Amino acid sequence: MVVGIGADGWDGLSPAAQQAVSRSRVLMGSQRQLDLVPGEFERVAWPSPLVPALPGLFETFRDVCVLASGDPMFHGIGTTLVRLLGERVTVIPHPSSVSLACARLGWALNEVEVVSLVARSADLLRPVLTPGRRVLVLGGDPETVAALAGPIIVLEQLGGAAERVYPWSGQDSDPLCVIAIEYGGSALPRVPGLPDDVYESDGQLTKREVRAISLSRLAPLPGQLLWDVGSGSGSIAIEWARTHPTCRVIAVEQSAERAERIGRNAASLGVPGVEVHIGRAPDALQGLEKPDAIFVGGGVTVPGVLQACWDALASGGRLVVNAVTLESEAVVAQWYAKLGGDLVRIAVNRGSAVGGFTGWRPHMPVTTWSVVK
Repeated sequence: MVVGIGADGWDGLSPAAQQAVSRSRVLMGSQRQLDLVPGEFERVAWPSPLVPALPGLFETFRDVCVLASGDPMFHGIGTTLVRLLGERVTVIPHPSSVSLACARLGWALNEVEVVSLVARSADLLRPVLTPGRRVLVLGGDPETVAALAGPIIVLEQLGGAAERVYPWSGQDSDPLCVIAIEYGGSALPRVPGLPDDVYESDGQLTKREVRAISLSRLAPLPGQLLWDVGSGSGSIAIEWARTHPTCRVIAVEQSAERAERIGRNAASLGVPGVEVHIGRAPDALQGLEKPDAIFVGGGVTVPGVLQACWDALASGGRLVVNAVTLESEAVVAQWYAKLGGDLVRIAVNRGSAVGGFTGWRPHMPVTTWSVVK
C-alpha cells in the first residue's frame, strides 16, 4: 500500500487513506512523513541510498504502508515501487504539490511545464524557458533557479498550516517548496539547426544547415536512444536530446578534450544527461546499450566502424552517415550500393561581405547517406 500525504498531515487524508494506514503494521517513508502520522506503528525511515535497499526492505517487513509526498505516481516513490513489486502495489493519491500550486496561482494545470530537479542538474531548466511559458520546479534551489529564469514565486508547505506564497527576493526558503516561473527572457528553439555560435568548438562542428537535415533523417522519437559516433562538438547528440526530455544519447568521441567540450555544450544547452564515452570506434561501441538510431560524423573510413554500427541496429533502426572527403565518400558509395537508402549531397553557400557588396561563400559540400534497417 502506498498512501500520498501532504503538509496538512493526518487530518488532510481521506477516510479511505486513513483506514489504509491504520490497518498497516509497518510505516515506511521519510522521517518528516512518518512524524505526520499518529498511532502505534513500527516506523522505518528511508535509508540512503534508497533504491538499492528497497528489495531487502520488502523481504524483511510485511504488512507495510509506504507514505509518499502528494501523488505517489507523480515524480514519486510510487512509480519506483510499481516497477519493483508490480501488481502488489495499491496507491491512494493525495493532491500533488503541482495541483496545489496551480490552484494557488490560478494557472491551468494542463498548460504548465513541470521540471523535477530532485538530485538533478538545474541546467535541465534551460530548454523549457521560453517566452511566456509557465513552469513549476520541484526540488530546486530558489537562488539557482532565479539565476537562470529571473523573477520567481516560491510556494512553501502547500496545504499545511505553515503555507506561504511569495515573490522570492533572496530570503531563505523552506526546503518543502515549489518554484513558479513566468519566463520573459530570450530562448533557443527545440527544432534542429541551432546557430553554430551557441557551441564551443575547435572546428569539428556539423554546420547548422547540415545538422538540421541530418537530424530530420535520424527522426528522433520520445524515449529513443542515439549513438553519435565521432561526436566532435556534440551538436548532433545535443539537438537529438533537446527534441524531447526522454530522448537519450551516447556520444562516442576519441579525444578526451573534445569529450569534455561535449559535456560543457550539453550543459549550456539544457541536456546535461548526454552520456559521453571516450574511445575510438569500433572498439568503443562494444558493450553499449543498443540504439534506435546511429549518426556517424567522424571515423567513416576506419575499418569496421560502419559494419559495427549496422550490426548494432535492430529492424527499423536508422543509420545516417555524413561524408566530406573523397575517401569517406568512397566508403559511403560502397555501402549505398549494397544497402540502398537515400544519398544526398548538401552544398551550402552563405552570404558575406565582399568589400561594400555581398557575395556567396561556399562551405565544403557534405554527402549524407541515410538508410533504415
